[in-house]
Amino acid sequence: MSFDGKTLTVLGKNLNLYTQLDVPGTLDHLLDELKDTYHRPLPAADLLLSNSYDELMRDVVDVKDLGSGVIGGIECDYLAFRTNDVDWQIWVAQGKHPYPYRYVITSKLVSGGPQYTIQTRNWKSGGEVTATDYIFKNPTKADKVELKDLKGAGDLPDHFVKGDAK
Repeated sequence: MSFDGKTLTVLGKNLNLYTQLDVPGTLDHLLDELKDTYHRPLPAADLLLSNSYDELMRDVVDVKDLGSGVIGGIECDYLAFRTNDVDWQIWVAQGKHPYPYRYVITSKLVSGGPQYTIQTRNWKSGGEVTATDYIFKNPTKADKVELKDLKGAGDLPDHFVKGDAK
């Protein structure tokens, strides 16, 4: 995905297809539109919100500082949080410009405790970021399609059928 403040581009790399949506505004607005209008919430979206600390800390009942560790050559502070519904962990890169390096959400309401993990790379901030960083370049010459035609780009495979709640 890329977003330039006006257009969201979603690339299905394995499909060699992409779609673009006009969603002018802030990241907060984009995330709301994805969730409410397109029914495509992003599990790690709270890291991108302008009030990310408030959203992350809402409903937290326990916090642990688990020290530091190295992931992919990056030294990170390792923190764990508990809520009634999920546990989540965050590894924050140490240094002059800390950033969220890895984020893991574990569901406590589903048997087996499924997890969602996101890991960042090439993180930029401040003066390192340029407007061209957000321009979709179509490196694979993917074909443009409508969102509804971008099959297989969701979290669940196309053959998955949702059943009734039990």
